[in-house]
Order: sequence, then structure tokens, then C-alpha cells
Amino acid sequence: MMDISSKTGQGDFLPLGPDTVLNLVEKATGTRYTNLFRPMNSYINRVFELENEAGEKIIAKFYRPGRWSEQAILDEHRFLVQLAERELPVIAPLALKNGRTLGVDGRFCFCIFPKCGGRSVDEFTDEQWLELGRLIGRMHCVGEIDFAHHRPVMSPDQITSQQLEFLMKTRCVPKDLKPVLERAIRAIIGDIKDLFKNEKLIRIHGDCHFANLIQRPGESLVVIDFDDMAVGPPVQDVWMLLPGGLEDAFVELDLFLEGYETFRGFDRKSLRLVEPLRAMRFIHYMAWCAYQVEEDGLTRAIDGFGSHAYWQKEIEDLFDQRERIASGTFSGGNIL
Repeated sequence: MMDISSKTGQGDFLPLGPDTVLNLVEKATGTRYTNLFRPMNSYINRVFELENEAGEKIIAKFYRPGRWSEQAILDEHRFLVQLAERELPVIAPLALKNGRTLGVDGRFCFCIFPKCGGRSVDEFTDEQWLELGRLIGRMHCVGEIDFAHHRPVMSPDQITSQQLEFLMKTRCVPKDLKPVLERAIRAIIGDIKDLFKNEKLIRIHGDCHFANLIQRPGESLVVIDFDDMAVGPPVQDVWMLLPGGLEDAFVELDLFLEGYETFRGFDRKSLRLVEPLRAMRFIHYMAWCAYQVEEDGLTRAIDGFGSHAYWQKEIEDLFDQRERIASGTFSGGNIL
């Protein structure tokens, strides 16, 4: 859910090296660190494992320049801190020497997290679906007590319209396909925008899928990676967790909502937004990939991205998804 309102080249961000990272972290924390410098997997940002002289390992996260404003990053941090204060299993950023969670030095914005290992769960048991529902329900209770004024708003006439505008400007889309891509996206926006008019929008994770949940031995599930935190309908943090479409996940959804409603009510009517949100996800991913290429001219999110065949397939998928939305394939079963 990147901020595409501004574009800043990465420049010296790509070769961000140990001297720069260690010096900035030591200055911000007032703590000496050893020579341990272990880059971690991160497609967008730069993330490193470091170790202080007391032997404590931390994770230093350097945000990609131009992707988020300082205020948007602080919205993310504030949400994480509020969740942690209420004892939800998340990994909140640590306070720096100046009392803030965000370090800023020139073009670099960075923060420090405690190292927290864990493993992904490939398939949830019935009890874990209940646990997951309780966890997301509690998270949304905290999400609605405050607002994030600098994060993307997940509604078609806001974030999706911005992404369409970006795609029409980018060089990644062949000129001869831009008109048909624009028609496909505008048609979807026109079809679904009224569905969002009366939806309550709160702070949500925004990218809540299996890879962003980890489990530690003897502990509960932990929600990680709030980098795409947004303001949106709570159902956004539900549908991406389900195995397949709603019509294929009655049992899992029923268990999830049973757990969720232990702490917070869930509007069953919002399930009608699942297929529209899936369409918005398609468009978001196109724009996200294009943004990476435009940003540094080197990054390729997937093989074949930007080719004529790639965009033809994406356009076909959008038309198919529009038909799925129009057909109302989810009957609701016993959930509604």
C-alpha cells in the first residue's frame, strides 16, 4: 500500500553499508555495537541484524527513501506501541535516546526492533483459527480508538484511483495497452465504489496474510510487518487469511468470526467487499511492481513484468474479476 504521491530515487540507499548503519544506530541509541552486521531479507526496505556489546541482538530497519513520509511511519509506530501496551503479540519499535521511535538522518529514516524469531504456520488447526480471530478482533479494537491521518485510505475512489493515475503515467505499461487497462480499472472502480460509502474505516494491518504471522514455541501467534498499515474496512484483514474464496472457506471463516466476536462485533454484510478488495489488490500489485521499477530502474518484482504479455494477462484477470464481482459468487451460507 505504498505512497505513490512522490517518487525519490534511492541513490546511496542501495549500497547502505555497515559503517553507515552502525554509526547511525550507535548515535541514535547511545549504545556501542559489535561488528556483527547481518543483512536480512527485505524487498523494499533495508533490514540488518546487529548486536550490542552486551550481547543483545536487535533489528535495524532503514525505510526506503521517498516511500513513506515521517508522519506516515510514525502512524505505524504509534499503532504498534498502542497494541503492545495492551499486551497484543506484536513487535513494537524501541525508543531511541531522544525518546522517539524514529531516527532521521539526512535522507535516512530508521528504527530499531528487538529481535524476535519464529516460524510461519502453513496450515491452521481449528483452535488456531479461533485464536487468530481473537487476535485480529483485539487488534481492530485498538485500531478504532485512534486514526492514522497519513496512511493510505483503502477505498476505490482514493487509493485505487491514485494507483490508476500512476499506472497511466508510468513507462512500464505499453502505450497501446494503457487505454484498455484504464477502461478496465475505471469500470471496476465504478462498480464497487458505492459499496464502500457507509463502511466504517479503521486502522488495520492492511497486508494480513500467513507470511505475516509467526509462532514461537509455547507462545501465541505474533502479527508482524505493519509496513503496509492502512485505514480501511476491517474485512481487509480477514479475507487474505482464508484458504481460497469465501465459498471455499465456510468452516475457517465461521471459526475465525467466532473468535473475532469474542472481543469485537463483525458486520457480516462487509463480506460483500471481499471480491472488490481482491480486485483492488490486483491493481495495487500492478502499481507496486511498476513503482519498484520506476524507483531505481533495476528492480523486477516478478519475471516478465512490464512485457506486453504480462499486461494483457493482467487486463484479462481484471475483466474476469469484474465478472466475479457482478455475479455475486458468494452466497453467504450460514455466515450471513
